[in-house]
Amino acid sequence: MKQVVQNYKSGELTVLDVPVPGCKPGGVLVRSAYSLISTGTELMKVSEAGMSMLGKARSRPDQVAKVMQSVATNGVPATYRKVMGKLDSYTPLGYSLCGVVERVGTGIDDVKVGDLVACAGNEHALHAELNWVPRNLYAPVPDGLAARHAAFGTVGSIAMQGVRRGEPGLGDAALVIGLGLIGQLVVQLLVASGVRVVGVDPDPARCGLAERLGATACGDPASAAVEAAVAELTGGHGVDQVYLAAGGGSNQPVELAARLCRDRGRVVDIGKCRLDLPWNAYYEKELDVRFSRSYGPGRYDPEYELEGRDYPIGYVRWTERRNLACFLDLVARGRVDVEPLVSHVAAFDDAAETYRRLKDGELTAVAVLFRYPGHEVEAEVPTVTMPTVTVRRRPARVAKTPVRLAFVGAGNYATSMLLPHLARRDGVELSTVVTTTALSAANAQRKFGFAGATTDLDAVLGDASLDAVFVVTRHSSHAELTRKALLAGKTVFVEKPLALTEDELAGVLAAVEESGNDRLQVGFNRRFAPLLNQARKRFGARTGSASLRYLVNAGRLQHGSWYLQQGTEGTRFEGEGGHFIDTASWLLGADPVSVYAVVTAGNENLQIVLRYPDGSTATVSYLTTGAAGFPKETLDLVADGKVLRLDDFVRASVYDGRRKRWVSSRLPRARDKGQSAELAAFLRAVRTGGPMPVPLESLVATTAATLAVRTGLATGAPVTLAGAR
Repeated sequence: MKQVVQNYKSGELTVLDVPVPGCKPGGVLVRSAYSLISTGTELMKVSEAGMSMLGKARSRPDQVAKVMQSVATNGVPATYRKVMGKLDSYTPLGYSLCGVVERVGTGIDDVKVGDLVACAGNEHALHAELNWVPRNLYAPVPDGLAARHAAFGTVGSIAMQGVRRGEPGLGDAALVIGLGLIGQLVVQLLVASGVRVVGVDPDPARCGLAERLGATACGDPASAAVEAAVAELTGGHGVDQVYLAAGGGSNQPVELAARLCRDRGRVVDIGKCRLDLPWNAYYEKELDVRFSRSYGPGRYDPEYELEGRDYPIGYVRWTERRNLACFLDLVARGRVDVEPLVSHVAAFDDAAETYRRLKDGELTAVAVLFRYPGHEVEAEVPTVTMPTVTVRRRPARVAKTPVRLAFVGAGNYATSMLLPHLARRDGVELSTVVTTTALSAANAQRKFGFAGATTDLDAVLGDASLDAVFVVTRHSSHAELTRKALLAGKTVFVEKPLALTEDELAGVLAAVEESGNDRLQVGFNRRFAPLLNQARKRFGARTGSASLRYLVNAGRLQHGSWYLQQGTEGTRFEGEGGHFIDTASWLLGADPVSVYAVVTAGNENLQIVLRYPDGSTATVSYLTTGAAGFPKETLDLVADGKVLRLDDFVRASVYDGRRKRWVSSRLPRARDKGQSAELAAFLRAVRTGGPMPVPLESLVATTAATLAVRTGLATGAPVTLAGAR
């Protein structure tokens, strides 16, 4: 079998062929499905292995003390041979995995061959194809819980034991310092316990992730915003507990803990950070400093871990194994969500390269999983291939004045949000309106001054004098009408969505390729909103990754709305979700590379998480159960110590450090979502023959990401947008 090993002397890390472990009594032989890299503990070990001997000694003073004791007892030569022999040996990596029971040892009756189990232990849950695991270091995986999620069991138990040591109570306030893998899990466990949480981390992306997972507020440790959030949350008293989940040599975490903890509060050390306690600060508040020992009671006790001797539940309620089972149950019931923590899934055979990328900073991640051979079916991450098209572009025709337009469809949106802007615009001629019923065409002609009205689409598309066609019909017809108009050589403005299926999208692109006509615009108007553009300009350029949160208080549809005809018109989100994805992508300056979607019971509320190439994320909360009086759309963009806030296209503000710059609409409660500016940009492209306002590649990416939500909901897994830029 294969196993990941490291030589601590040379730093060499490789996947080595080793013998299969025997199946001893009191345990089970487990074939790994997924194992989890601890991006904190394991990377620290990997980094230490690459240091010089002096560097190793400085990083492990505890081991140096043991060496000096050995020198005093055994002398220098014997100690040297002993130390060099130990360093120049392969050591294992890994301690958290999920796999399938392959053999059952004598004395085991709680699992059988073929069962899925989560396993723990830095000697028994290694990055290896097979592991022997004793009774108290595995737990059966609940029905329905994916193996990739169960692989978090051990790190989840570490976080859980830390939370238990803090003894949180309902209504408490807590501070979590360090929002890496353990810190993110601590945040979720505290939130599930009814605790209000403030997070601290210098990485704004991790802060944004923790907020999406339930933290009230998060920020940089040097930011005054953290202290302000704690003061507001606790009435100035300070938090009830501080959880130290940070690493490194800085003493800042324990100093911050003393400053923000209440009188007689508790400080729990979960990570491995410097602990030079400022005596006066801890003494004056009489702070209770506690250590959390790994997965829970039983850790480092060979009788418990190796011999399977359990502690009576009446005396020790939560042991290693009970913590492991409890965490798996919370994940299975959706109280803890580990999927947003998964930054990368690598094939086990690529383990050495994956560690190198992590160590060199080429791969930034909260959690990384190894996927083992034989588990490709479950491990297969759903993928939507981004459609591409090779266009032999025809020269764009420069329009004469006035620009002649035809409308296909004259429903509520066309007559309320588009035609009023066009009817009063100079240099525009509304040539023909096409509808399926004669009366609606006549009404549109009378109201907006169309020169002609018809129900004959082919005649309109055959009119060589027309410069552009607007497709503003029901969703199910958008792709086909757009395809026909492109093949007829027309510049096309189609209201969202462009397509309701991947096949429809492919059909539109086939028409582009066949005709050489890529003159297409989809009605994603929000990126053109003047207020949002002004706020974006105030926010300025980004240097780091960003976190974006878009809350859409969509509300319930009225009975009889055609939006409810999902069989023909697609889901409500497929109909208008592109608006919000396009806005997020425009603000982040890229197209998404993956989509993760979850829905509440009753299919009423959607949560969409988009990941971008630079590590930025956007969360779109599409909700139908909110209060009618709450704004329909609110947006927050956080990056580089700055925050952009948009309130329903009526107010916007940009925070930069301690400064707050207001950006407001000129008229009170004037809501401009960009339709007028969008139409102006479209007409300018038509009139001049210049580039379309939004590149075709971006329109396709937004449509593909919107459609990927359906795949994500069906599979319960993130959907990779293969070929995304």
